[in-house]
Amino acid sequence: MIKVALTSDNHFDINQVDSDEMLKQQAQWLVDNGVKLYLIAGDLFNDFAQSVRYIERLQGELGHALQVRWIAGNHDMLHSVSYPELTHYESPQFMHNRLETIPGTQWCLIGNNGWYDYTLAEKLPEKQDFAQWKQAYWIDSIIDQPMTDEERMEIVLQQTETLLKQARQQRRQVVFMTHFAPRKDYIQVHPELRMWNMSNAMMGSQRLGQLLEAYQVSHVLFGHLHLNVKPRQFEQTTYYNQAVGYHRRRRNEWQRDTFFEQWQQKLEFINLS
Repeated sequence: MIKVALTSDNHFDINQVDSDEMLKQQAQWLVDNGVKLYLIAGDLFNDFAQSVRYIERLQGELGHALQVRWIAGNHDMLHSVSYPELTHYESPQFMHNRLETIPGTQWCLIGNNGWYDYTLAEKLPEKQDFAQWKQAYWIDSIIDQPMTDEERMEIVLQQTETLLKQARQQRRQVVFMTHFAPRKDYIQVHPELRMWNMSNAMMGSQRLGQLLEAYQVSHVLFGHLHLNVKPRQFEQTTYYNQAVGYHRRRRNEWQRDTFFEQWQQKLEFINLS
């Protein structure tokens, strides 16, 4: 039996957390609680190099006790990485566009950073309206991207389906990890707030959820949306959003007083055999 811990959106820099000290506390807690695989669905820092450094140091702290796997969120993509570097970055811990079998089980882990195609928006104006709004207001406008959002999402879907086919051929059940939301059920709509509803277009893609469910994926971890929700099952697929979220004066999403307590509360676990 393999115990897997799930998290996302730790946002160490935004939350002004001493990540070096927190790393030690997290590592000790994971080991003490018998976790063997720790999955992080993006948004560690606003800088890819810092996120990589954290992951490498965390794995070094853990040694062979357990394995860490992660994908990048949009915040990780903001600085210190180009699109080619992001899509071809090689590391044992980085799961973008990778399938990895989980030893001693009938399971495999598939990861993809993911993206969005505006299909989670409540209303669909002209596509250029979303693109123009993004360039004017959305933080992702500074991310290096040599294509449209729809084209980027199409690549995500193609990559994901290729790996799902491999898993099916291997007769393995799938745990899938991505950053962006794969179902519209998680989107909050406020008709009176145009900025809010325009931003929903940048939250993910319902086409990804449809693809995962078509291949009967068992477990899906995602982030991006800072929600306080329990795991939800649609058909045979269970979705997990375990975002730690923001703790700021104007936007406090925590239910606990400290980062460590909030991280612990938001962890979810699955057991694989």
